[in-house]
Amino acid sequence: MRTLLGSTVALAATVGLTACGGSSGSNSSGSPASAAQADNGKPVTITFWSGYTSREKGVFDSVLKDFTAAHPNIKVKSVGGINDDKIVQAIRGGNGPDVALSFQTDYLGNYCGAGAWIDLKPYIERDKVDLSQLPAPVRAFSEFNGKRCAMPALADVYGLYYNKKLFRQAGITSPPKTTSELTADAKKLTQRNPDGSLKVVGFNPTFGWYEMVHAHAAPSFGAKWTDASGKSILGTDPGWARMLRWQKALVDYYGFDNLQRFKARAGDEWTASNAFETGKVAMNIDGEYRTAFISKEHPELDYGTAPMPVDDAHPELYGSGYVVGNTLGIPRTSKHQAQAWELIRYLSTDPGALTKLSNGLKNVPTTTTSLADPALKANPQFKTFLKIFTNPNTSTTPITIIGAANQELFQTFLQKWQSGHVTNLEDGLKNVDKEIEAQMANATAGQAP
Repeated sequence: MRTLLGSTVALAATVGLTACGGSSGSNSSGSPASAAQADNGKPVTITFWSGYTSREKGVFDSVLKDFTAAHPNIKVKSVGGINDDKIVQAIRGGNGPDVALSFQTDYLGNYCGAGAWIDLKPYIERDKVDLSQLPAPVRAFSEFNGKRCAMPALADVYGLYYNKKLFRQAGITSPPKTTSELTADAKKLTQRNPDGSLKVVGFNPTFGWYEMVHAHAAPSFGAKWTDASGKSILGTDPGWARMLRWQKALVDYYGFDNLQRFKARAGDEWTASNAFETGKVAMNIDGEYRTAFISKEHPELDYGTAPMPVDDAHPELYGSGYVVGNTLGIPRTSKHQAQAWELIRYLSTDPGALTKLSNGLKNVPTTTTSLADPALKANPQFKTFLKIFTNPNTSTTPITIIGAANQELFQTFLQKWQSGHVTNLEDGLKNVDKEIEAQMANATAGQAP
């Protein structure tokens, strides 16, 4: 999850001044006009922006083709390779798309809070869309402060990947379920070169290594970002301190400098030289999408998947994990909001569309109905993530008005922590809370009328 704070601040400060287009209007009952009523029922072309490219864009475009076949009066112009910065700039300039797909939920606080994306509640109520079919974490990452300006479209779920061949060689018969077991197994699986450098790492605990980030590991410790009022509680929620002490102990076992040298030699995460795929890392935290990479790049790899091990003090959390996903919204500059909503409703709730997207992209579909679709293709490794997704303890990162600034401030602190430059963990965490709260206050003041 990444974001550029300059863009989000600019969005919050200026998007409210952008002139509104929109031709959806209302019908005689006061609810939004339907696609058939809008534009006098004439055929229209709506623009759809996403970050997809190449093969993935082809998968998405095939589903858009299905949509237009079912809605002959709505054509869709699909534009790929668009990130959130470009979406923000287009909205500010008054020429945004009719439908935008965001890969980064961190932007949603600004999209919703600043009114960059319209409120979808009138459409949802008119069409009686059942939001209960969305698991709680999915509802959480697709709304902000009770305002639903977005709908979800596929999710990423994180769990443990493990190399079965290396497990057999080390005499390990099953994946670890607790962090103490993870530590013990990581040590058994680790291999060193004659000069003491790391040849195979059992589990790399370094924050910033591939998908080993604080947000992805937090559910294993029940760590919470905020209290009920939205105040940052990194320094008072005991889960964070427990997570960091476990993590630092394993870092110290390997040696921070040794792990940094290993990282410099390891393959890039998004290539066929990925360290887990090539057997240089025995266990790794990663998303469900890795199954597709392995199938394409290293089908010979003998591997398994499991939920992430959990804090020994909280065995009841085993089976849960971290989830995040894509969101769909209608920029306020859209000239065809009624038709844009039809597309969003299709992409976010139609079981056939979600199943086809999941099968093609190897992401998790975001409704309980689509999860039960017999057409959903799921090998044993992928099924693990479907189970994690529906676990009641699975969670996501709260959406905030400052985007990912809270996570970035925390990550800065964690770099100091894992390298041994923090002497008092509790005080350090409380200082991060203060920094986050200061940014929250400034952003709230900036959005005040």
